[in-house]
Amino acid sequence: MSGVWIEAGVKVAVLMGLLLTGAAYLTWVERKVSGFIQARIGPNRVGPLGLLQPLADGLKGFFKEDITPKYAYRPLFLLAPALAFVPSLAVFAVIPFGDRLPILGRVISLRVADPNIGILFVFALASMQVYGVAFAGWSSNNKYALMGGLRASAQMISYELAMGFSVVGVLMITGSLRLSEIVFHQQGLFHWNLFIQPIGFVIFLVAGFAEANRLPFDLPEAETELVAGYHTEYSSMKFAMFPLSEYFHMMAISALTVILFFGGWQVPGLRAAGLAPLAVSILELAAMGLKMGFFLFLFIWVRWTLPRFRYDHLMTMGWKILLPLSLVNVFWSGIGILMGWF
Repeated sequence: MSGVWIEAGVKVAVLMGLLLTGAAYLTWVERKVSGFIQARIGPNRVGPLGLLQPLADGLKGFFKEDITPKYAYRPLFLLAPALAFVPSLAVFAVIPFGDRLPILGRVISLRVADPNIGILFVFALASMQVYGVAFAGWSSNNKYALMGGLRASAQMISYELAMGFSVVGVLMITGSLRLSEIVFHQQGLFHWNLFIQPIGFVIFLVAGFAEANRLPFDLPEAETELVAGYHTEYSSMKFAMFPLSEYFHMMAISALTVILFFGGWQVPGLRAAGLAPLAVSILELAAMGLKMGFFLFLFIWVRWTLPRFRYDHLMTMGWKILLPLSLVNVFWSGIGILMGWF
């Protein structure tokens, strides 16, 4: 029993280290990609190619003065960053990054936990992030922050429904809520849910942009209207927790997109190639990372390419386009199962 707890503790420590490092370096990647798109250089002073810039930014955040506004509601003002940060990090406890890794005479499962309600656990935790954003907006006692918090709440309600229904078709075809089972069900390239559920994939991806508050759906932060939105009054590391939670959300959406629609860590034909089990596991882990990397790049590319939506357009898309389409997709999935197409 103690061995199980030690293994789980090591997995959690490694995963947290990778996620925190990954989120820090996503800021570097974003600034480099935005610089390339806008014919600029991006970070290039701190370390080779600017690779130590995230470390410098982190140290700067720790040593900056931490200011709490005089008329803020202090308990919620202090709690809000953690409410946004912790759920977006805890989601990764059930996300599988591979099958099994044979190492040092042990076979290690490449996930912290694999509950039979994995996708429900993810949605439940992801939807809690909006509480941190809403509390940050209200507790700041600032009209711009309050408007950002209200926008985040309305946006989450509008797109969470479409996102949930977009996954229902995949769950109907797979017959399981367990994320690893969804991956195993997509054996072979043309069995990927991308080809079976293309409408569900598009809806999930668009709703994912809105869930992560990324352009063109960053209305809760819109600097042209709300200064910085819900985190206007925050400083130091309390401020840093909000963009970090956004990057965690981006990574979670990317991982879920790969798991639900792109076969997860699977590489068609790899297991039939006769390679050693360790080599297969490493290549599958690398494939999962590359697939996630593509969608992370897409998040950044879209941010620096498309303009921000107008708020009424955003609501119209959520309620009048994506939600009806997601219901049509559920209906289509039911027909396909009855007719034996899937």
